[in-house]
Amino acid sequence: MSTIQKNYDTIVVGSGPGGATVARELIRKKQKVLILEWGNNAPIRGSLFQFVNAAGIPGKSILFTDKKFLTMIRGICTGGSSVFFCASAFDPPYDLMNSYGIDIKNEVEEVKQEVPIAPLKDELIGPGAKMIMESALDLGYDWQKINKFIYQDKCKKNCGKCSYGCPYGAKWTARNYVEEATNGGAELVNSAKVTNIIFENNKAIGVEYRKKFKSYKVYAEKTVIAAGGIGSPKILRHSGLYSAGYDFFYDPLIMVFGTVDGLNSNGETQMAAGVHMEDEGYMMVDLNFPTPMYMVQSASKLRLHKVFAQSKTLMIMIKIKDDLGGRITWNGSVHKSLTKQDRLKLNKGYKHAKKILKNAGAKGIFRGWNVAAHPGGTIKINHMLDSNLKTERDNLYVCDCSVIPEGWGLPPTLTLLALGKRLANHISG
Repeated sequence: MSTIQKNYDTIVVGSGPGGATVARELIRKKQKVLILEWGNNAPIRGSLFQFVNAAGIPGKSILFTDKKFLTMIRGICTGGSSVFFCASAFDPPYDLMNSYGIDIKNEVEEVKQEVPIAPLKDELIGPGAKMIMESALDLGYDWQKINKFIYQDKCKKNCGKCSYGCPYGAKWTARNYVEEATNGGAELVNSAKVTNIIFENNKAIGVEYRKKFKSYKVYAEKTVIAAGGIGSPKILRHSGLYSAGYDFFYDPLIMVFGTVDGLNSNGETQMAAGVHMEDEGYMMVDLNFPTPMYMVQSASKLRLHKVFAQSKTLMIMIKIKDDLGGRITWNGSVHKSLTKQDRLKLNKGYKHAKKILKNAGAKGIFRGWNVAAHPGGTIKINHMLDSNLKTERDNLYVCDCSVIPEGWGLPPTLTLLALGKRLANHISG
């Protein structure tokens, strides 16, 4: 066991949107910050190999749950899942957050001044997304462009590498904030898997982590756990906060596919446009998978004749607001099943997507397997946290999707950036 005796003001565990923002803001306030990240810091190359290494390893970044073989994917690297997300910037659920005593409107406006947030230009929208949008609007759906975290002057048309990690620097990710933090003096340690929090008289004083089969202890005045909706509750459980990891959401989704002759789509910016069916509890968006991901979905559904038809396939994603439930196990596994209401939402969304694809001239329509994204609510505000994201233990905070008390079925990145700013202000204040 090695002990690192440095005088850090704050240790941040995890470098996704929440943790990266806290670290960046604290460095701007002249604090000494240590960032511990389980994954590596390899340059983003936009390759299938890199994606598999960071987000495609069963039992680590791919977790299986539910009797219907539901798959959950998370990114484990500097920047977390934001490296592989579709860069969609949805406003927070202000009414929900206000009901828990959290006003983040000012922080959201700050973020919008600092990062690129705007709908895609027409020339960056792929032919498949355009065809889906035209069909949806023709049927009366309020199908609109989605705000994106993208530097559009750097974006390459027909690239299709959003899900692999953008190699051109066009997609903003939490890694941008990590780089700002380290350039300002923060220390980043990669391949550091935090195992537990160190307490003294009910106060967090540091953490213990493992790297290359060695254990280390580091100490700081304050500790922020931002290891994600699955990683954070596991760390808290192993540190004696046993209420973490119950009754959570994970935004289940399905993909719906249909073939259109002559489409010739060679890769598109994903989630260019869609519609939020808020009253029905789900959203529909275009989502053009890269060829290998599409092949896995089609082959797994025994659509072998479709395996090589990616370039002429329209794709719509249905993502729902699911019921709270389930638990995270001691070793970090996910136990949660879709409820009857969840399945009804997915089926209803599938019917709408099928209608849109048919109207666009698609044939051979089928749905892929169940997938989940954005696990959250495992360390809820007003349950384990107060409105300042503080736990029952002094000097210990949480800032990632695990703090969100209820699901709302939309990508949470902008909300987490705002919460990170708010927490940094509280800590430094």
